[in-house]
Amino acid sequence: MASLDEGWADPARLYREGRRARLLLDAAREAAAEAVGCRGDELVFTSSGTRAVHSGIAGALAGRRRAGGHLIVSAVEHSSVLHSAAAHEAGGGTVTEVPVDRGGAVDPEAYAAALREDTALACLQSANHEVGTEQPVAEVAAACRAAGVPLLVDAAQSLPWGPVDGDWSLLTGSAHKWGGPAGVGLLVVRKGVRFAAQGPVDERESGRAAGFENIPAIVAAAASLRAVRAEAVAEGARLRELTERIRARVPGSVPDVEVVGDPVRRLPHLVTFSCLYVDGETLLHELDRAGFSVSSGSSCTSSTLTPSHVLRAMGVLSEGNVRVSLPVGTEAAEVERFLDVLPGAVREVREKLGAPGGARAREEGGSLVVDAVGKRCPIPVIELAKVIGDVPVGGTVTVLADDEAARLDIPAWCEMRGQEYVGERPADRGSAYVVRRRS
Repeated sequence: MASLDEGWADPARLYREGRRARLLLDAAREAAAEAVGCRGDELVFTSSGTRAVHSGIAGALAGRRRAGGHLIVSAVEHSSVLHSAAAHEAGGGTVTEVPVDRGGAVDPEAYAAALREDTALACLQSANHEVGTEQPVAEVAAACRAAGVPLLVDAAQSLPWGPVDGDWSLLTGSAHKWGGPAGVGLLVVRKGVRFAAQGPVDERESGRAAGFENIPAIVAAAASLRAVRAEAVAEGARLRELTERIRARVPGSVPDVEVVGDPVRRLPHLVTFSCLYVDGETLLHELDRAGFSVSSGSSCTSSTLTPSHVLRAMGVLSEGNVRVSLPVGTEAAEVERFLDVLPGAVREVREKLGAPGGARAREEGGSLVVDAVGKRCPIPVIELAKVIGDVPVGGTVTVLADDEAARLDIPAWCEMRGQEYVGERPADRGSAYVVRRRS
């Protein structure tokens, strides 16, 4: 509130009001730098976390263009990182995407193996935004440091809980992720890192973020980060117990559920699970009517009807995906009510989709063929589940589908149900997915 009264002036000016604004801006910068674990003159404020990522990647690549044009990212990075990688590739650069395991984490050795002589920059998030899995940043940073390659860490999800370990070179964050105002991001560039800001250079923020600083929002961002950090240990432990309660009880109360993400190395406030035979968008609406605002990484909530790139990279079920993020202060009673409501909501959605109609099964070449072309998730998997018992052990079912989510969900269903996924082949309409019955 004080910054609204005192921080309205241009901090670049020398008159009294400008000096007051500069004091507020500098104090906010020092507070944010202390929370991040860097020097104040290494940190600049940007208009968003996404802008920080775009500026950080572009500036680091340009600063090291003599080293080469190779960029490394993980397969589960935030879209802002992947969009920057796509733009770099479109401009003639090369990109290596490091895969992750079923828990969503990269293998440090695999990441180190991707480093090349022409690698200009490597990127790795500190923790995943969809499933909460923490990445081995310190190990990857050590490998990058040994190779002489700077590592940019997207720390948007983890900064509320503590500084990022490891000898990283660049770091980005977003204030709305720790309860601050939207429209404030931060970019840290360590001293000694070659960096060339792209676009028209402004005298603001060391030339790395153009435009008049929104001082009231920046002060609020720094104050909120300091506030959540003061309670991070106790609140993190409390929320971790609540998310662990969800992880443990959902599979017991809702049949055919896969809890995704690393069960141990994860953020304390986030838990994600996917439900077989459920339309994710419909389930979110049911939970919304019950008073729960949850998110989804499922293909059904995407305007392009494509699966979440994170779930796809992990090879886990995407249909019926629910992402629960517990805000600071969430009470145990709220979690208990969610656990009471969820089974009925899932059951109701499954009953609606139990007889979708339109799919036809026929014998063809010794295999039972299910025609689910034109059907969206989760109907191809529902139809597969309905007929798998009609074939003998060792027999096959071929599912014809043109929904991209089937490429992920059918193998995931086989993994969950103990059936053998034989593979995919092109078909006259869509693709043919072959499953062999094991039991």
